[in-house]
Formats: sequence, structure tokens, C-alpha cells
Amino acid sequence: MTKKQLHEQERQEAIARLKETLKPGDTVHTILRHVSRSGMMWHISVIHDMQDITYLVARALDEKRADNGGIKVGGCGMDMGFGLVYSLSCALYPAGFECHGKGCNSNDHSNGDRVYTTPHLHKDGGYALRQRWL
Repeated sequence: MTKKQLHEQERQEAIARLKETLKPGDTVHTILRHVSRSGMMWHISVIHDMQDITYLVARALDEKRADNGGIKVGGCGMDMGFGLVYSLSCALYPAGFECHGKGCNSNDHSNGDRVYTTPHLHKDGGYALRQRWL
């Protein structure tokens, strides 16, 4: 097995473990560990049900971790914690997710889909998880 294949296998294993833990509608908490002076590099940790899942999230998204334990997230001009959880959600649910009823976080409900009762598929998997800062 090549190094690249091993890396991809580890990434898929991290996604599988996260899918066992995280279900659509779950809230994922983020902790800001550090912001660079320029504001272009953030170090963010990820918590779910009082467990630090930062390592698995970094594996699943193929991101680097900082010395303080957070995931290195580059960029500015938006909520980087939301961006990290959105990317995680896209990685876990690339084909979308089943609407879970009232309180569903999908952007489809803000853009005209007001049906919460009948089960249907939301095509954008990025909104399967909710994000909150700690």
C-alpha cells in the first residue's frame, strides 16, 4: 500500500467514526484557540457531547493541527467556526441528508421549502450539523 493510499484509508476511517457519532441535526461546538495578528489564521478545536473530536475532524478534512491542539483554518471575512463545521458536514454527507423535521437546519427551509413533516432529502449536506461557539 502506498503512502497516499494509506492516507486516504485513514481519512475514510475518520469519516466512518464521525458518522457513527454525529447525526444530522446534532450540534458541534467549536473553541477558538488562537487567531493570528493578521486574522488570516485561526486555530479551532471541535467538541461534541463533551468529547474532543478535533483529531478525527482534522483527519476527515485533511487539515493540519496546531501545537495548541486546534485545527489550522485559514481565511477571514466569515465565521470560520461555521466554515469548519460546514466543511465537516459536507465531508460526512456529500450526497445530502434526510430532513429530520421541525428544527432542521437546512438552508432549503430558508429558501422556500417550508415542508418539515414529510421525509425528503436535502441535497446540500453542509447544513446537516449545527455549530455553536464555546
